[in-house]
Amino acid sequence: MKRKDKKVNVKELLYKYKFFFKKSFGQNFLTDDDLLESIVVSSGITKDDDVIEIGCGAGTLTKVLARHAKSVTGYEIDKNLKPVLEDYLSEEKNVKINFNDVMKVPMEVLEKDFDEYTVVANIPYYITTPIVTMFLESAKKVKKLVLTVQKEVADRFSAKEGTSEYGSITAAINFYGSAETVMVIGREKFTPPPKVDSAVVAITIDRSKQNGTNKEHFREVLKAAFGNRRKTLSNNLSAVFGIEKKIAEEILLKMDKNPQVRGETFSAGDFAILTEELEKLDVFDKPVSSKRTRKQKTEDKKIKSDL
Repeated sequence: MKRKDKKVNVKELLYKYKFFFKKSFGQNFLTDDDLLESIVVSSGITKDDDVIEIGCGAGTLTKVLARHAKSVTGYEIDKNLKPVLEDYLSEEKNVKINFNDVMKVPMEVLEKDFDEYTVVANIPYYITTPIVTMFLESAKKVKKLVLTVQKEVADRFSAKEGTSEYGSITAAINFYGSAETVMVIGREKFTPPPKVDSAVVAITIDRSKQNGTNKEHFREVLKAAFGNRRKTLSNNLSAVFGIEKKIAEEILLKMDKNPQVRGETFSAGDFAILTEELEKLDVFDKPVSSKRTRKQKTEDKKIKSDL
């Protein structure tokens, strides 16, 4: 028999506990029951699944997750939401909320109670890429990430090679798995409404795709490839790794690529092969070239935040 939840007006609950939205935390809550149900159902979460939820907010998604999942372990940075969550989730016996910044919790602590788990999150733009990168590069037990993000970010996550949306984060996701946009959510569905629409994107992890490629070296190659999008890949490789442009072009020709190709046309698999070719030259054991133009340094900062 389907459980019947006690109806609670979330907006009234927020008012009851004198909660005020904080712009610094990028707080925009979903309260539409049907939409929340659709998000969880589309994620494929079942009673066999443990879930880590990041950014519990008022607990509206948490409550639906609790109904579908084996357990929900939430992380919420805003301690002012504690009385709201304790009230709203009082009947949920399979939910545990931690009032911590998830970015500061060691991965071994996050994962210690699980054999495998799914991450579900409604997160603001400024921490989307750092959180995705953290779980892609450091997590050992995560099997899927289901993220509600700005639509333009979802477009970047699932972009195809050769498009303007394709970038280092896209290639990184495809190195660890694959991304799919599940649904688009209009801005009017949030409280308070943000300035842009959002989308739910599912990143499914497939560790076999890495095929033994050195993760740190792969990351360095991505950073180099997208360091200056207007330059050819061979120029970027030459500038960052200190090799002659001719040698970089020879590597690309060996890969059956045009030597004038740019990084955004390479798939994750192509970057993995390129990484292995560069390893043969021992470029990762040498100091990175310090001859960076002002523009390249600006691009470096952008890529650092993107990775």
